[in-house]
Amino acid sequence: MQGTDNKRIVITGVGVIAPNGIGKDAYWKALKEGTSGIRPITVFDPGFFKARHAGEVPDFNAEEFMGAKGLRNMDRSTKLLCSAAKLAIGDAGLAITEDNTYDIGVVTATTLSVVFNIAEFTRDAEVDGPKHVNPARFPSTTINSPSSQLSIWFKIKGFNATVSTGYTAGIDALKYAVDFIKLGRAKAVLVAGVEALFFQSYVGFLKLDFLAGIKGEEISCPFDKRRNGIILGEGSGVVVIEDAEYAASRGAKVYAEVKGIGNLFDPFRSGKYNPHADGLKRSILEALKKSGIGNDEIDYICASANSVEQQDRLETMIIKEVLGENARSTPVSSIKSMIGEAMSASGVLQIIASVGALEECFIPPTINYKEPDPACDLDYVVNEARIKRPGNILINNFGPGGNNAACVLSRLI
Repeated sequence: MQGTDNKRIVITGVGVIAPNGIGKDAYWKALKEGTSGIRPITVFDPGFFKARHAGEVPDFNAEEFMGAKGLRNMDRSTKLLCSAAKLAIGDAGLAITEDNTYDIGVVTATTLSVVFNIAEFTRDAEVDGPKHVNPARFPSTTINSPSSQLSIWFKIKGFNATVSTGYTAGIDALKYAVDFIKLGRAKAVLVAGVEALFFQSYVGFLKLDFLAGIKGEEISCPFDKRRNGIILGEGSGVVVIEDAEYAASRGAKVYAEVKGIGNLFDPFRSGKYNPHADGLKRSILEALKKSGIGNDEIDYICASANSVEQQDRLETMIIKEVLGENARSTPVSSIKSMIGEAMSASGVLQIIASVGALEECFIPPTINYKEPDPACDLDYVVNEARIKRPGNILINNFGPGGNNAACVLSRLI
């Protein structure tokens, strides 16, 4: 395959396991209706904590998607991931065979998915002793384990990579995959994101005072004056992206075109936000430049806002700086009000939400919005979805620590 930067990249399949919906139709319906997936935690006992809610996927049973065989040594993250991949591959009508498997790749965004495995393996080794450790548990302690299992399960042999950049990993993974296709190293790529709820990671965010409910109401309410921290979420999203010519050759349905991506590492202080948000601004500008779309042509912004006071204000500030006089007339919303902050999975879940907005002609709402913050003064599409036929959607991702990313999805013309 010969590489070219002029290749058009399209999305041909989506699969999602989210707190408020399993499968694209249920997920899009929940987003359109403003249905929250945030609920009391059941996957572990939160009784020790003041914060006891999360965007948890309820009643998840991987056997419904993957059958019973081979699941024994799979952790929750891997089951979520492979189940979403099964849905995406089926949605794309992508038949993976020995003839095309080396033209297909996998890039998975995940950062915290194996924390539980590491903790359990370490505990077994220390409590029961090395002789009693189950060796089958050790491979799942590596960060690339979920992605590797995905490739093994679906016999994908082109390439396999894991991106662990935290909040921005989903869009970073998309960029990695797009680059591989444009370089001629793949014709189709599964771009995945996954995180699962675990006691250990929950404690980490709790000790950092990042969770809503510690210093205020336990609620995810981006842009609202009452916001006081994140509600953690879990889930998995997978999108199939392809060279547009390859997609056309096999008669695939096309949901959207990936028009431009920008990402930038802008270190400030560990776990802190850059008060100028230069990295987010540069990422958005780069995404717009690569897409060839003007700041007056964005019809919807799928925001990174996660109910952290500083994050929501910074994103508002940068949207105004980049879009100028068009900022106040551009709809903005945060689906994290409904699913929580799913870290590395968030970007792909936002991408799938944006595909739904293009496909079903609506703007998802920012729910739980009651008290305006004077510093957050844009059109946030509050509490109820807006019927609109967007053509170009900007998706933002950033968080404390310096990683920033943005991408533009467009209706195929």
